[in-house]
Order: sequence, then C-alpha cells, then structure tokens
Amino acid sequence: MFVVESGRLVVGAVVVDGAEGRHAATVARIAAGEAVLLTDGHGRSGAGMVTAAGKDRLDVQVDAVTEDPAPQPRFVVVQALPKGDRGELAVETMTEVGVDVVVPWAASRCITRWRDDRAAKSLAKWRATAHTAGKQARRTRFPEVAELASTSAVSDLLGAAGSGIVLHETATEPLSGIELPSSGDVVVVVGPEGGISPEELDAFAAAGATAYRMGDTVLRTSTAGTAALAVLMSRTRWR
Repeated sequence: MFVVESGRLVVGAVVVDGAEGRHAATVARIAAGEAVLLTDGHGRSGAGMVTAAGKDRLDVQVDAVTEDPAPQPRFVVVQALPKGDRGELAVETMTEVGVDVVVPWAASRCITRWRDDRAAKSLAKWRATAHTAGKQARRTRFPEVAELASTSAVSDLLGAAGSGIVLHETATEPLSGIELPSSGDVVVVVGPEGGISPEELDAFAAAGATAYRMGDTVLRTSTAGTAALAVLMSRTRWR
C-alpha cells in the first residue's frame, strides 16, 4: 500500500511521488505492470496498475476509488508517556489493532517528560509511527495522534465520551463485560508505569469514567492499550 495526498486519489492517472514514490520505486522496486493499492489515509483507497516506474515516482492507472466510512464507535486511547521507545511501540501495535485516536498524556507519575524541542520531536515520532503502521496494516484511515494532554484535558475527553474507561489493576469490573455504545467516542485511559495517582482517579471518576481490570496480571503501559483494544474490538468491529 502506498499513500498519496488527499485530493489526488482519483479514478484515472495518479502519480505517486516524493518520499512515497522513492520508497515504492527504489526500495520496494515496484515495476510497470504490477498491481498496487493506494490510499490517502483518510478513508479513500484505490486499486490500480503501475504504468511506469521512475527513479522516485510511480505512474498508476487507478480503476476504482472507494471511501470507507468513519467507524463507529470511535476508539480513543489516552496513553501515558512511557520510557524510551516504548511510546512508539504502543502507537505501532494500537494502530495495527485499529485505534482511531491516540492522545499522549502527561500523567503525574510519568518518568518521561515532553518539554520544548523534545516534545515536538517525540510527537513527530509518534505520528510517523502511526503513519507507517497504518500502511503496514493496510488501513485506509490512519489514526490521529493528538497533542500532549494534561489531566484536566483528559477529564474533559472522558466527560464528553459515550463511554469512559480507566484501566486499573484494583478495579473490580472486568473489561470483558463492558457494554459499549453503538456510536460516539470510547475513551480508554492507560496509566504510566508508576500507576495512576489517587487524585487522577478521582478526577476521572468525577468526569463519569469507570475503572476496569483485564485480569490478574499487570501489563506494562506500552502493551495495556493494545490488549484493551483487542477486547473492545472483539465486541464491535471484529465480529
């Protein structure tokens, strides 16, 4: 799958150029006569045949374009900042499973802090990871990676959600038994390695969220969101 800019994916002649074209022609070695799938990452996709391949571009004759509707409900994962490159791991695997929005969260117990230039670079890495993982998973609609959120902003998200979920090891309600809305946002909060603070838990409960557990083991913050999404997807899109 290769990505073209929004508005350029049409029935007929389509050029894949820039970094995407260089990757297709030079790295993937796509040649004339091969069938390819194109997407704009916003729900539109088109299948076609490569008519010419240059050094840094493909010319594709697209036979048909389809547009996938935005899925409902929409799954939003609030991901506390992990250490090292585990943030990119979380974004990658959640994208593969089907997350719609990832919200980086500066929880009070996060060891990692995004400040100044580091914030911009880290956010760019998360967004690039979502883009690459979306291609690998052959998604036609790539997930959004939002700006870094405060606890107050996360509370606002939970208050407006159709269902607000906080993953916590002391919860008594099993995530597998949750009743999900048919539309709107399902917001899942994943805490940091040090855990969600009592003050944060209180703020999220006041916003209408419910705490859920996923079993007897405690998952790392970089894998908990993916595991939770798998449970939720099995009750919705994976049926």
